[in-house]
Amino acid sequence: MRVFREAEIRQHIDIDLEAIAVVEQGFTRLANNEVTMPPILRVDVPEHHGEVDVKTAYVKGLEMFCIKISSGFFDNYKRGLPSGSGMMLLVDAQTGFPQAVLLDNGYLTDVRTAAAGAIAAKYLAPQNIATAGVIGAGSQAKWQMRALSKVRSFQRIIVYARNEQRLADFVQTMRRELAVEVTVARSPEEVVQESSVVVTTTPATSPVIKAEWLHPGLHITAMGSDAEHKQELEPAVLKQADLYVCDSRAQAARLGELHHALAAGVLELSEVRLELGDLTAGKHRGRADERQITVCDLTGTGVQDTMIALYAYNTLCKHGAGLEL
Repeated sequence: MRVFREAEIRQHIDIDLEAIAVVEQGFTRLANNEVTMPPILRVDVPEHHGEVDVKTAYVKGLEMFCIKISSGFFDNYKRGLPSGSGMMLLVDAQTGFPQAVLLDNGYLTDVRTAAAGAIAAKYLAPQNIATAGVIGAGSQAKWQMRALSKVRSFQRIIVYARNEQRLADFVQTMRRELAVEVTVARSPEEVVQESSVVVTTTPATSPVIKAEWLHPGLHITAMGSDAEHKQELEPAVLKQADLYVCDSRAQAARLGELHHALAAGVLELSEVRLELGDLTAGKHRGRADERQITVCDLTGTGVQDTMIALYAYNTLCKHGAGLEL
């Protein structure tokens, strides 16, 4: 077995076009029925505002698959700690023996989640973006803007967040890394009104975007709703969208933004036909014109974890990284 530490994983893996392509291939394989992906196992720890998820997927023909443990404890910033952590275990698909442990502390989850955001924007965002908006200013907010910059050009970011310290760090980091103007909004509504693309990256349990704020040409990627109690979009947002796409129909119906739209009765499950893999596999073109309103509902899938873990493993082995036990 090989064990890889966070520092060497960070040294060799980043959000770039290669990593995005690897995750995109995973969505295509999912759409082509080449993936076995069970439901997420989640343990909630409400007294500490935390949760631990276990995700996995076997992709037909690959030599290994990933079992990923991922935690999100959203009061960790009060302790000076990141909210996310975790690790990935690679299992031999022929024997079931564990082959590698990636002690990434949630880093690869950040990368594969950002990659999904880039893929959503690639197929659903308008081609011409002046301003990109983000709600939330934590780690994933930064990753989503880095990823968006790989598939679309933009000159400005507008951000809204309630935590002043995170907000200041986000502004400084994005100005330095992406060399774009970064401004702070007074409200989520201002972010939506001024942006062509908006990414929501919060653990909110009530909507932060209202349907009345939508405008022609807007794309929204909502990636914070990955549990039944989380919600970032009013259910009417999904109904008003010209095109609604999710990463996994079954999963989004259980715990994504779709879950709330179904519960509110604004959508029927039969109306939801498109998954992100349908776009990457060429079964649907995605955005058809610049005035469409599009929404992508990302809940985070096990196939993303298997694809990024195997990609990281192969890359790290080529560089002679890791400890062999």
